[in-house]
Amino acid sequence: MFNVRIRTQGHDLVVEGASPDLDRVDRVVGQLSSLMRDGYKLSNADVKTASDLVAQDVGVDLRDHFLKGSLTPGGKRRIAPKKVTQRKYLEVQRLLPAYPAALPGAFNTEIHIQRGFWLVSWFKNEFAQAEQALAAERGVSAESLLDELIACVPPGSMGLTLQPYWSPGLREPGPEGKGAIVGFGDVHTRAHLYRALIEGLAYGLRAGRELIEARTRRPIVRLMISGGGAQSDRVMQIAADVFNLAAERPQIAEASSLGAAMLCAAGLGWHADVPSAAKAMARPGQRFDPQPDAVRTYDALYREVYRPLYKRLEPLYRRIRAITGYPA
Repeated sequence: MFNVRIRTQGHDLVVEGASPDLDRVDRVVGQLSSLMRDGYKLSNADVKTASDLVAQDVGVDLRDHFLKGSLTPGGKRRIAPKKVTQRKYLEVQRLLPAYPAALPGAFNTEIHIQRGFWLVSWFKNEFAQAEQALAAERGVSAESLLDELIACVPPGSMGLTLQPYWSPGLREPGPEGKGAIVGFGDVHTRAHLYRALIEGLAYGLRAGRELIEARTRRPIVRLMISGGGAQSDRVMQIAADVFNLAAERPQIAEASSLGAAMLCAAGLGWHADVPSAAKAMARPGQRFDPQPDAVRTYDALYREVYRPLYKRLEPLYRRIRAITGYPA
């Protein structure tokens, strides 16, 4: 079992000739063991890198700890993470570990919304059959058409507010957790619901940012966004406005692949270390600055509606769970 705090594990490594020290990921570790399938040819230099979300932080160049936060709105992911990279091991929520970062000696302090941006897929499957058919006809993604759908909806979705807890959690939400949509009126359409969904996820991640800042006592002043959702200009602008921070996306949207390449470059000696590789290979992309009117609307809805919502509904969630047995 791997101990995330001291970065060691208690069983034999599955690589031959590797050091038992797992603190570094930018290392050439030699040939893999017989766990690899027969016939798989390995190069002479097999470099230990990192998981996709950990490599991503290198890909968006989180070298200046606490100056940047990373957000991944990937439509196919089951989680929506908000994180910073730092040298100190710190559990933002008790017993929810800070996992080792790709940068040597650092940890990722993070908050997840379980099945967060999976909600985009849920909406698409349940309410966007027309967009899916049109997307197949045009050879484009359904998400791009949904992006157009919300263009005419103002920030705040005319008060429609979504709490994105479609799956239970351990803290907030707890095991009784459920989602909620409040504020419906006769002006609301599918487009309002879709925008409220994106805004609700951004509200949830903003709450994660505030928790991280409170625990670390240091501010996050830049927002780096990568993954599939980062290709949407409207998602980027909503994030910038909800967080009241400039939102930046890297030139290469698939930051996990770029981060793995950076780790390989450091391991092969093409760059002195991981920070040097990140500095040399990262390229800034487009930047989205907060819009003052939207910031005011989002801030009021977040503080006065979204944040009180869970505590107000939590007793009802518990009763629903007791009556129906769901969630189990």
